[in-house]
Amino acid sequence: IAIPLMWFGLCHIGFLMACLALWRQPAPPAADWKAAVLGALLAAMIVTAFDLAADPYFVYVLKAWIMEKKDGHWFGETVRGFEGWMTVSLAIVGVFLAVARPRLAPSVRGRTLRAATLLPLGIYAGLLVFQLAMSETVALRVVAFFAMGIPTLVAASACAQWFAQLRGATQEVIQ
Repeated sequence: IAIPLMWFGLCHIGFLMACLALWRQPAPPAADWKAAVLGALLAAMIVTAFDLAADPYFVYVLKAWIMEKKDGHWFGETVRGFEGWMTVSLAIVGVFLAVARPRLAPSVRGRTLRAATLLPLGIYAGLLVFQLAMSETVALRVVAFFAMGIPTLVAASACAQWFAQLRGATQEVIQ
């Protein structure tokens, strides 16, 4: 039960971060299939970046699952494992986009909008901090810092820009 919930949660977070990075807002700008593919691909990459340090932790420290073959060069993980993360993430986000067709609701403003954007971003940043603190090796900490830190920083910066844009639009309406 926990693993599918984790997948869906991570894919939601990855998609929100991808949208922030690509379009400076937490949803795609239009119903364009090229934008959907680009957003889903970047979301899958952000989710897979999480796995770079998480998988060794879950396998060797928590023993949350067992790898049958540990013959890969990344703490026993093979390229096929990362292909799997990309494929599953891409499929989950793709199905979500096809079914839900997320768009920004112009009526959603204020605290609800900020919370709906900042909470997933904060969770990913928290996962980054967790991996920096709990990873067994310096190599995993360095990889986590860059692989997860770059999208976190880009998404946080885009989020701040988007909030500033929203504040400006709200002030124009008031005037």
